[in-house]
Amino acid sequence: MTVIKKSLVLVALTGMAWAGLASAHAANRCIDLRQIYSSKSSDGHTMVFKMKDGTTLVNHLKGTCPDLRYYGFAWQTHSGDNRVCENEDSFNVLQSMQVCVLGKFDSAAPSAPNLDEHAAR
Repeated sequence: MTVIKKSLVLVALTGMAWAGLASAHAANRCIDLRQIYSSKSSDGHTMVFKMKDGTTLVNHLKGTCPDLRYYGFAWQTHSGDNRVCENEDSFNVLQSMQVCVLGKFDSAAPSAPNLDEHAAR
C-alpha cells in the first residue's frame, strides 16, 4: 500500500471514529437542573430524581458513592449550563468530596395503586 493510500485509510477511520463519538454523545439523555423537584439516593448506586412535571427518573450511577446516602451534593457543570447528561456529568458529595458520575437514566415505573385501600371503600 502506498503512503497516500495509507493516509487516506487513516483519515477515513479517524472520521468514522469521530462520527461514532458524536452519535454516542447525541444519544445521551439530559435533564434540566431547574426542572428537578427533589433528588435522593438511598443506596449510593442509584439517584432518584423527582421532576417538577411529576415524572420520576432513576440514574444508575457509574461506580459507588456510599457517602451520598448521608450528605448533600453539588453539581459539576460547565459555566452557564443548566443541564446534566447521562454518562457525561458528575457531582461531588459535599463532606467527603466523592465524585459521582451519572450513568444511564431510566423512567421509574409508576407505582401500583394500593388495592387494599380501594377494597376498604
